[in-house]
Amino acid sequence: MTRTEEYARARQRAEAKYGFFVHAGVYVAVMVLLVAINVFTSPGAPWSIWPMMGWGLAVALHGIRVFRLGGKNTIVDALTEDELRRSGADRRNDGT
Repeated sequence: MTRTEEYARARQRAEAKYGFFVHAGVYVAVMVLLVAINVFTSPGAPWSIWPMMGWGLAVALHGIRVFRLGGKNTIVDALTEDELRRSGADRRNDGT
């Protein structure tokens, strides 16, 4: 693996982690807002738990993909390899 490829992979992992943190931050901000709305408008009916659980599951799956699976996406990797083969880029030897 060339230095350029190593940098590209490291950059991709860093962007995946950043994307997760943005997702989690937006989730927390929206959930705080929804809980506040729920408490002030209908304190006897805790409806805010439903979006919290649904979106929370999505955030958890996103975190698992980024931190446990290492951002590996075999489908995207296979499609990328296929596109490189079709374009002939895998036969080029330009040193990058």
